[in-house]
Amino acid sequence: MTRARAARPGRAAIPAAGRDPGPRRTIPLPAGFGIAFDAETQFVGPDVLFGGSPPRLLRLSPAGVRALEELRGGRVGSADGGRLARRLTDAGLAHPRPPAGPAPRPDQVTVVIPVRDRPAGLARCLAALGPRYPVIVVDDGSLDPDSVAALCREHAARLRRRPAPGGPGPARNDGLALVTTPLVAFLDSDCAAGPDWIAGLARHFADPMVGAVAPRVRAQTGPGVAGRYLEARAPVDLGPREARVAPLTRVSYVPTAALLARRDAVASGFDPGLRHGEDVDLIWRMAAAGWRVRYDPAAEVRHAEPDRWARVLARRFRYGTSAAPLARRHPGQVPPLILQAWPAAAVTALLARRPLTALAAYGAGAGQLVRLLREWGVPARGVLGPMAGSVRQTWLGTGRWSIQYALPAVAAGLARPGGRTPAARAGRRLALASLVLGPPAAEWLRARPRLDPVRFTLGYLADEAAYGAGVYRGALAERLAAPLLPRIAWRPLPKPRGPRAAMRRAAAGDTGLGWSA
Repeated sequence: MTRARAARPGRAAIPAAGRDPGPRRTIPLPAGFGIAFDAETQFVGPDVLFGGSPPRLLRLSPAGVRALEELRGGRVGSADGGRLARRLTDAGLAHPRPPAGPAPRPDQVTVVIPVRDRPAGLARCLAALGPRYPVIVVDDGSLDPDSVAALCREHAARLRRRPAPGGPGPARNDGLALVTTPLVAFLDSDCAAGPDWIAGLARHFADPMVGAVAPRVRAQTGPGVAGRYLEARAPVDLGPREARVAPLTRVSYVPTAALLARRDAVASGFDPGLRHGEDVDLIWRMAAAGWRVRYDPAAEVRHAEPDRWARVLARRFRYGTSAAPLARRHPGQVPPLILQAWPAAAVTALLARRPLTALAAYGAGAGQLVRLLREWGVPARGVLGPMAGSVRQTWLGTGRWSIQYALPAVAAGLARPGGRTPAARAGRRLALASLVLGPPAAEWLRARPRLDPVRFTLGYLADEAAYGAGVYRGALAERLAAPLLPRIAWRPLPKPRGPRAAMRRAAAGDTGLGWSA
């Protein structure tokens, strides 16, 4: 078996500045990398895995089983091991473990910080970052430019002054144009972090296909009710689970409040036509170009959050306005809700108080999965649990959509539910109330915030409604309904055996290590 060339221990494969090593094709994960299986990945047979984002079944060929044993026993050491590791990490079934290496040198990373006013925040940001890496501060038309200039002199940062505000995207572009190092770290002026987050993320670039890596951005909040709410639901905090970042997956984007990237991978810069959502657009363009983007919460950055509800809701409204421009630039990648057919049918029947119909839909979905597993010769144990989880997630997702885009209609339905009998009216009210109260209750139980359930629920409803109002505003401006409309995904499960199935796998470019459904 062909062996992959080993990486030199302790050396990160950081490209030389000015070169374009863009991933022209998918290549194996390099030698020296390990993998860690995602917490939700299940082995439903000796050669069948279930999990990932979006969820899938993956069956390994005999060569894939041997490669899996290699990965379980250590790190990538063969071409097959590298190919399987790439496939598992691309699917979200596993996550890469780069080899250890030294922190990047100062001539390998430049930090770009956009700022407009807020000199106190910039002072905290520069003081926390320290002098290890060169810093470019882009003043985006501050009212008091002398304060920004004085801070740059104090901390030996290079200053780029913009005569008029243009937003964070154009400001970052101006800073990016001055970067000559192979890596660039974007950091917002309201973030506070030492240089360790850069050192912790840089080792991912030993994989030549990685274009950017983001740390976890934790909320730094005040003591009030808004602060305690944001401790649990800050929009920039993507949680404790690592992930590959790609559209329509569990982590579909990462904010550029803190992001470490290859300069060549972000050379096209931020879209100056996007006042909000410019970071989402950049990440999705990178993914479309073949770059891998990782979210690694082992590295953390603190981000100052608003301490008043008016500012919290205004920010969420602004975020919502970006959905329609993003949907215009990336068709099909901004659905507010994706419904799987059988779980959606079950939830619809339950809300309509048709338990037998709901049970039939649940059974049909479970039966479809059982038939596939039997085709593969895999015992169909444990199918009912994942199906029940799909129904629960569909109910919660439908409830969140209702809060964001139909809250006035839901409130009207609660006030005047209709129905000929008191029992019918009570049933309709109960169904609508479950949609409105289910998502905040589930989130409160998950996060256990330092806030009682009533105030948390009120904050949740206001937060999501403000975002939905922003989406409506953007959709009207763009004359585009796509970011408002749920999408139903219907894909019959394939039959894996037989010559036609083999032909389909070959046409899809199967590696020979395994295939998925």
